[in-house]
Amino acid sequence: MVVNQKISGLAAVMNAKIIGSGERSMVLAHGFGGDQSVWEKIIPVLAQSFKVLVFDWPFSGAIKDQTLYDPSKYNSFDAFSDDLIALMEELKFGPVVFVGHSMSGMIGCAASIKRPDLFTNLVLIAASPRYINSEDYKGGFEPKDIDAIISNIASNYEAWAKCLKKMKPETALALAKIVFGSDERELLGKVTVPCHVIQPGNDVVVPVSIIENSIGHFPQMTSHLELLRVMRRLLEF
Repeated sequence: MVVNQKISGLAAVMNAKIIGSGERSMVLAHGFGGDQSVWEKIIPVLAQSFKVLVFDWPFSGAIKDQTLYDPSKYNSFDAFSDDLIALMEELKFGPVVFVGHSMSGMIGCAASIKRPDLFTNLVLIAASPRYINSEDYKGGFEPKDIDAIISNIASNYEAWAKCLKKMKPETALALAKIVFGSDERELLGKVTVPCHVIQPGNDVVVPVSIIENSIGHFPQMTSHLELLRVMRRLLEF
């Protein structure tokens, strides 16, 4: 596996790495509670066909400066999409296949609307535009369920720590409110970049609505070979 080019600036702050030497470019973006390590099982294969950019979002516990995450700035997915665009511009990296897990799926959609020239494809893994049920929409959770999750993170953070890795409790709580309270359904109709949705089965966070099946909310960790087979078919590599 080849790690390319010296990283500085925003890329250094976000722990960015470019791995591989393929002709095509790919970005792997982790979701809530994770960091770039969630992709470790699939990077060696992807790096044979792509130059793969991985990084950590400012909320990640892997970020050295934990003051970078400002809840007043990151009060929607919009600021995250600006960070993604700025990172790609700084590294002169693109156009890319963007692979976004969970909340990063919607971040990638938002970024592609602002800068479609930076993206060739979007691959959304276990992503959802809205988590709360309504009369005409099944997001997977009733409002009281979300309130219980938020309350549980606040009062029982140590029990969540394995999932949330090294995130500061106040960061995890602030971000959870944004993620689980989001409604990005109007965003989807504005996406013009070709988009593939991979929806795992048995996902307690996002209900099954797509035929592509694997296991749980983190298929790149729990069912990585199956995920790679699906990605190979969709992206033809």
